[in-house]
Amino acid sequence: MQGDNLKSYLHLHFIVFVWGFTAVLGALISLEAFPLVWFRMCIASALIFIYIKIRKIPLEVPRKMFGVFIFSGLVIALHWFTFFEAIKVSNVSLTLACLSTGAFFASLLESLLYGKRVVWYELLMGFVVIIALCIIIYGEYALHILSELFTNPLEIGDAIAAVSPGQPTQYWGILLALTSAFLSATFAIINARFAKEYNPSTISFYELAGGVGFFSIFLLFSGSFTPEFFILSANDWLWLFILGSFCTAYAFIASVQVMKFLSPYTVMLTINLEPVYGIILAVLVFKDKEKMGMPFYIGAAIIIITVVINGILKNYTSKESN
Repeated sequence: MQGDNLKSYLHLHFIVFVWGFTAVLGALISLEAFPLVWFRMCIASALIFIYIKIRKIPLEVPRKMFGVFIFSGLVIALHWFTFFEAIKVSNVSLTLACLSTGAFFASLLESLLYGKRVVWYELLMGFVVIIALCIIIYGEYALHILSELFTNPLEIGDAIAAVSPGQPTQYWGILLALTSAFLSATFAIINARFAKEYNPSTISFYELAGGVGFFSIFLLFSGSFTPEFFILSANDWLWLFILGSFCTAYAFIASVQVMKFLSPYTVMLTINLEPVYGIILAVLVFKDKEKMGMPFYIGAAIIIITVVINGILKNYTSKESN
């Protein structure tokens, strides 16, 4: 029904807005990335387990699939770890801009793992994204050199030597964010094969519990499970609960619900707005800390526009083939 579709579409935008707020919460929480992810997964898996029991959703899955879901939990845990670590070493805006490359990683992985035919425009857009990342990294440097070239051409050599293109933390943040995007694409491809066969809540519970298990083993053997590990500030507990409940457990279950009324294309195209919402929220919350130079906004805009165009082209080609 049209009314249901409109409500679901507005609900989906709200869910994507919530996902955009995840990055802001990661910056607000004072914990390092590893314990932050552990607490997030613990809270989310506990709440989803309660939801499963209330709704009487079966937890039984084949033994071989149990192993796949547990491994997927490690992938999503590492995705969140690299995502929050990128925020900690750089900032929210840079991390979200790089995370927009996930769609291109997904396309590449589908070709490598499932023999999907490589599409020419996906390769072209992947190249465009690389150019956009170069603008983000080297843009300020290039603008400085051009400025010196026009104002003090005789001293251009000294100007080049005096300025380095970017900071080490910026490079490390970009590498972590790109790794996070790759892991996110890997997780999406794994889940896409099994989401139609098994209940999404059941899959999500096992994956989150698996992530908790892997990270718990590491924390245990590294000696991190000390009384101080569980002593957090009131603000950290508050932000962690919002992150684990509202931004993880609720958002996942709600996103599955709206997919009953909206096409996959509409869902994916709307999800591509997550970096936009996240960057806007980050600027509003952190103000000067999140203000970037003009090259960043040019590069980020190119990435986001490219992702949207990719979605439009995919929809057009799928209609042509039907």
